[in-house]
Amino acid sequence: MVALSLCLTTPLPSRAIELLPLLLRGAQILQLSNLSTNQEVELGRQMNDQVSREVRISRNQQLTNYVSQVGRRLVLNANRPNIPYTFQVVEDEQINAFATLGGFVYIHTGLLKAADNEAELASVIGHEMGHIEGKHLIEQMKQRAIASGVASVTGLDRSQAVAIGVDLALNRPRSRKDEFDADARGLRILTRSGYSPTAAVSFMRKLQSQGSIPTFLSTHPATGDRINRLQQQINQFPQINSNDGLDSASYRNNLQILFR
Repeated sequence: MVALSLCLTTPLPSRAIELLPLLLRGAQILQLSNLSTNQEVELGRQMNDQVSREVRISRNQQLTNYVSQVGRRLVLNANRPNIPYTFQVVEDEQINAFATLGGFVYIHTGLLKAADNEAELASVIGHEMGHIEGKHLIEQMKQRAIASGVASVTGLDRSQAVAIGVDLALNRPRSRKDEFDADARGLRILTRSGYSPTAAVSFMRKLQSQGSIPTFLSTHPATGDRINRLQQQINQFPQINSNDGLDSASYRNNLQILFR
């Protein structure tokens, strides 16, 4: 503060005076185009605080531990292992899942119950991790900030960034390009982790056959197009015979215990 006060004793050019409030608030201004990993994680924590006020985060520690255990297995084979992933369960019967920034992934109880086995659950977690790997939400936030006129040449106010990010994560579908990219990244993570890659396709097919497409699939491209592309990618894998994670009886038994 001494150095700052000394600087202010000298008359400043008008342009410097205009920038002064931004300099004083510098710690609150973000450049979304070049967020560091630490900045992304901190922004994700602040978004999590907001998300926690808008959805009901489960206090069932055993259930959360189980989902986190599946998630940690996937993290070991992700392309951003330096991200401190956090997996949480949302108490909501809607079949849904979403992710924000910095490794925060949310799985609805409705999705846990809709999955037939652990590999299907892992395929959805992997897909959400794919969005984080691809930094899709960051790009969406940047586009929204520019379109709404809240971004300046210096960047975006942190509180505005949090509000935009939470709204996009909870209420807005991803683009066709982002969904295909997250599917491919998620499938790679799933397969590297030893889970059967067929689970990604079987889960989507089951939800598609039910007629009512859940929120996390209600996007462009159509579910059928995503299924076809996933199957093509699986067909290119060299002799994958893993059935790991496909034990439906074991998964159902786990859920019955965990939901008590």
